[in-house]
Amino acid sequence: MNIKQTGYSLLCVLLAACAGEKKADSPAAAFSTDGKKVIVYTTADSSNLRLSATDTLEFTEKKQPFENEITIFVDPGKTFQTYFGIGAALTDASAETFYKLPKDKQQEFMTAYFSADKGIGYTVGRTNINSCDFSSDMYTYIKDGDKELTSFNIEHDRKYKIPFIKEAMTAAGGKLNLFASPWSPPAWMKDNNDMLHGGKLKSEFHDSWAMYYTKFIKEYEKAGVPVWGISIQNEPMATQKWESCLYTGEEERDFLKEHLGPTMVKEGLKDKKIIVWDHNRDMIYQRAQTYFDDPEAAKYIWGIGFHWYEDWSGGTPMYDNLRRVHEAYPDKNIFFTEGCAESFDSTRYNAWVLGEEYGRSMINDFNNGMVGFTDWNILLDEKGGPNHVQNFCFAPVHGDTRTGQLIYTNAYYYIGHFSKFIKAGAKRIISSSSRSQLLTTAFKNEDGKVVVIVMNQGNIKTPYNLWINGKAAACTALPHSISTLIL
Repeated sequence: MNIKQTGYSLLCVLLAACAGEKKADSPAAAFSTDGKKVIVYTTADSSNLRLSATDTLEFTEKKQPFENEITIFVDPGKTFQTYFGIGAALTDASAETFYKLPKDKQQEFMTAYFSADKGIGYTVGRTNINSCDFSSDMYTYIKDGDKELTSFNIEHDRKYKIPFIKEAMTAAGGKLNLFASPWSPPAWMKDNNDMLHGGKLKSEFHDSWAMYYTKFIKEYEKAGVPVWGISIQNEPMATQKWESCLYTGEEERDFLKEHLGPTMVKEGLKDKKIIVWDHNRDMIYQRAQTYFDDPEAAKYIWGIGFHWYEDWSGGTPMYDNLRRVHEAYPDKNIFFTEGCAESFDSTRYNAWVLGEEYGRSMINDFNNGMVGFTDWNILLDEKGGPNHVQNFCFAPVHGDTRTGQLIYTNAYYYIGHFSKFIKAGAKRIISSSSRSQLLTTAFKNEDGKVVVIVMNQGNIKTPYNLWINGKAAACTALPHSISTLIL
């Protein structure tokens, strides 16, 4: 099966997705399945199914399930965090690749990602402040030594990135929750005099760097791009061969409460959301404790961001660390800000593990308190770039700039099983599997519709029951598949 030929056309025949949710049911008011049918959408390996409507199920009486039956138990009466949204990073690399594609493919791309009915309905975007590894060149917005920022301008971004973001906003219906992250301050503001290879922000530039964020926000908004929020620093504990800058938890906390937070308020930007950490799950609890136990810092923080790159040795990702943060600080949002499949190889566009990595992480992270998910580059070229430090990786969709074709990996569809059907304001509800080969999570939208995700990691076709309050609907999970069940 050729994904780039069939993927998007299959998606376009989908029905419009369900919308938001009302108030969550109280535990005393049992959710009724009477008269309800279950619509099933499936993406499966070794098939042509890509977010395809595959079944309509009905409920029948089913009290105590048998021990040898596989069951997904759903309880809409138990509600948890509020869903924020799903999206991806609109980097320089994505924008440059986009404008190398033919006009019809540009339109197809925007519809595929951002249309709520014909696409997968992204509502979140991330972009870079100054250059990052996925830029073709290294740049900042000011002249060297300009501590007062009088030379600040975003002319660099007007060529590709700003028009690209504006097209995404239009395709999304006029609004996109865009947040921006710096990879490094200008080299002369750092103790290593280098935007690359780590280094730290010099104390004499704390106020200038804090003002830099506000200048960026205001200039973008003058250009017609509203900015929802910022993160303080991308990966503040990683010394990289690309743009990077290091902060301990205490240094990031103190920069926020003594410089960035007050500057944002003074500049009339206190409504903009601020995200801390923006790094891996492994150390997220220690960083959360450092920020959130300080009330002067915590008052500025919307939430804590995380990535999935801690699993270098092939072990199990540290999903439980999110739950520790959620248990300790339930009023703070836990937000996935970056993740991708690394080590790009163009012979692996059809590798099924690409999508399964997304599905497995999204299900576990939502179940541990995550409110939203931001993929890394939304689009890359046929080389996994462009990238000025040769750090190439996968995106869910690649644009072949030689042929003008779009290549949809299965990661696009796996993400779509969440982003297309769960709506902003939904509440996560209980969804519990009786066997480990089926992973599951569930949400209740504001209109009362229940959305259940079921992912089969195994090689076996697996019958199971969707069980709610004494009634069940019989379903089957195809090998290496993900399904969204809507009732």
